[in-house]
Amino acid sequence: MTFQDLGLSDPLLAAIENSGYTIPTPIQEKAIPLVLMGRDILGCAQTGTGKTAGFVLPMIDILAEGKPKARMPRSLILEPTRELAAQVAEKFDDYGQNHKLTKALLIGGSSFVDQKKILDRGVDVLIATPGRLLDLFERGNILMSDVKILVIDEADRMLDMGFIPDVEEICSKIPAIRQTLFFSATMPPEIKRLSEKFLTNPKEVTVARPATTASTIEDFITNTHPRDKRKVLRGLIEEQKVHSALVFCNRKRDVDVVARSLKNRDFNAAALHGDMTQDKRTETLDRFRAGEIRILVASDVAARGLDINDVSHVFNFDVPIHPDDYVHRIGRTGRAGKSGRAYTLATREDEKFVAAIERVIGRKITVLDGSATSPAPAPAPAEVKADDVAAAPVEEPAASAEKPAEKAAATEEEAKPARTRRSRARKDTPRDDKPEARESRDENKTREGRGDGRGDRQSHGSRNEPRNHKHPDERPEAKPLPDTEKEFGKTDQVPAFLLQEVTLSDEEKAAA
Repeated sequence: MTFQDLGLSDPLLAAIENSGYTIPTPIQEKAIPLVLMGRDILGCAQTGTGKTAGFVLPMIDILAEGKPKARMPRSLILEPTRELAAQVAEKFDDYGQNHKLTKALLIGGSSFVDQKKILDRGVDVLIATPGRLLDLFERGNILMSDVKILVIDEADRMLDMGFIPDVEEICSKIPAIRQTLFFSATMPPEIKRLSEKFLTNPKEVTVARPATTASTIEDFITNTHPRDKRKVLRGLIEEQKVHSALVFCNRKRDVDVVARSLKNRDFNAAALHGDMTQDKRTETLDRFRAGEIRILVASDVAARGLDINDVSHVFNFDVPIHPDDYVHRIGRTGRAGKSGRAYTLATREDEKFVAAIERVIGRKITVLDGSATSPAPAPAPAEVKADDVAAAPVEEPAASAEKPAEKAAATEEEAKPARTRRSRARKDTPRDDKPEARESRDENKTREGRGDGRGDRQSHGSRNEPRNHKHPDERPEAKPLPDTEKEFGKTDQVPAFLLQEVTLSDEEKAAA
């Protein structure tokens, strides 16, 4: 089957021929006719199989008729990363060279003013990342009420990056009557649920089992020790005939470390990660495409944003934590029918991640032994014979000699400052052995017994003097209340005013 058999227009066929393509890929054969019919599509195919052209080509023919309105795009393509969005924009330029379609690229790191000017003129195709699109929408610079075609590309990657809530909000602002094209390299349950929410009676297009690697890629695992990973990586690059290679790391800081290590060994390498400015990232990618950079050390931000047909090798400096990322990483090589090789450096701690990857791709990965898989074991102690032990003289320690441990402790104690020794002596002295503390406690007991005219509060001689907190068992016993019968049982001991007889007058008796 050729592109002429897919029902594309002549100007579009001419542009495809100028781009050097003659035979469509399986995903393009199945998807293009369905898109031209206006059907919703759920496409699942591994990376590098031509998914982008599968929706770009029919969209160009559909949008060839009609004109856009100011700030109201006619179609919307959502991409998870800036690099992938820029790649799709380049495809529209290549395939739409014979059409007068306008497009806008809305990604972070670019000027809001320039993007607003393009939207004010009206665009046929809007290619954006979810975050920047919502920013412009909230500012009132864009309206999405005229979107006829919605493309959600790399949906599983958007799920991993946490963009699904933004995608749901964007879909709520688009007319319900639309054509939706939903593409994903893998199909986890969450993506399946989202497709049922966004699509209407979709046609499922699957050219390979989800999360499978391309047949043009040979992948290997090299067992090594964590300390030797950079050394093993340099050895693999020197052994292989590397034309251009991608090295993937799990963490951004490791990207800079590995790139600097390769540069110090005279390798033509550069780093690429999300903390770089957009201008620097674009410049680095352009130099890598032009062949000025031979080895590009990158994080997963570039795993799905690169479409370079000449990448001969992929090296996973770290085993990806998510099995699906392995498929996308090694999918950067072996593209457009060319062969490629992928090597993954694995340690003992990575065994569970490797097992998860093999379960997802449905096969075992060829294992190679690294040049330095583990540190050299310590030499075993020499065997001692019984005769040697009997013949060996036994030295008796001198009577005046101190034990080594005690001698070392005494030397260490003498080496300490005098203040430290005095502090330790005070700390080690028992509380009851300090006469000052004992006298202070006795005085406090006396004050507590008589109250000292100050209520129940305990008196202290100085504000800076620490309070003498006592254990409940050490508190003085309370004095018993006086026995009134013993104290006041005899009348001669009772005060006279208490025994005086009170005589009331007649008026006081009447009042009483």
